[in-house]
Amino acid sequence: MAAHDVAVGLIWYVVLLFSLTFHEAGHAWAAARGGDLTAYLGGQVSLDPTPHVRREPFGTVLVPILSFGLMGWMIGWASTPYDPRWAYAQPRRAAWMALAGPAANLVLVIAAGLGIRAAMFVGLVVPARLGTFTELVVDAGAPLGEAAALFLSLLFMLNLLLLVFNLIPMPPLDGSGIVALFLPEDTARRLQQLLARPLFAFGGILIAWMVIPRIFWPVARFSMSILFPEYL
Repeated sequence: MAAHDVAVGLIWYVVLLFSLTFHEAGHAWAAARGGDLTAYLGGQVSLDPTPHVRREPFGTVLVPILSFGLMGWMIGWASTPYDPRWAYAQPRRAAWMALAGPAANLVLVIAAGLGIRAAMFVGLVVPARLGTFTELVVDAGAPLGEAAALFLSLLFMLNLLLLVFNLIPMPPLDGSGIVALFLPEDTARRLQQLLARPLFAFGGILIAWMVIPRIFWPVARFSMSILFPEYL
């Protein structure tokens, strides 16, 4: 693997690990605020990736490295522990916990967007002619412009992907838990029990994986139109 590819992989991994950590820290913080200290006691109300990696080394280390080495793009996941008895007793608080993860990704999308506009203002990057996942913006010729363009492109697009993917209302994604905000508590409890079955989780991931390209790119194009209104 060339030195350039290694550098790209390192930037991608830093963005992915930070994004996963921020997402899971959002879940852990909301759970603690709602009365479940499971993740808090595990040290996961933190932007330190160590407790998140310790809990899910396969999804935060091995899979990202393998996916990048074999396919040229990076995927991974992390998880936050919670007490299912608390979630059953407090379905609405559990729903807010579920919403907190995608909300954290939305914060990073906005932060990345502001960073892109600031980098454009100082002449570090310019919008790509055809925005892609890794080239939403490109180097404008300034020192460190290439690294900044890749970092900001990935931070925006990866968190937008995590936001959209996790909002799909299929188990075990966060969207299936958020649904409880709109249901009576007894109905929400019955839904929790139903969706906890392993078969539903497997089927939900399969369906989400199939539909995400059809959902993500329209959302991405709309987001680009907001980010770069002068290029419409």
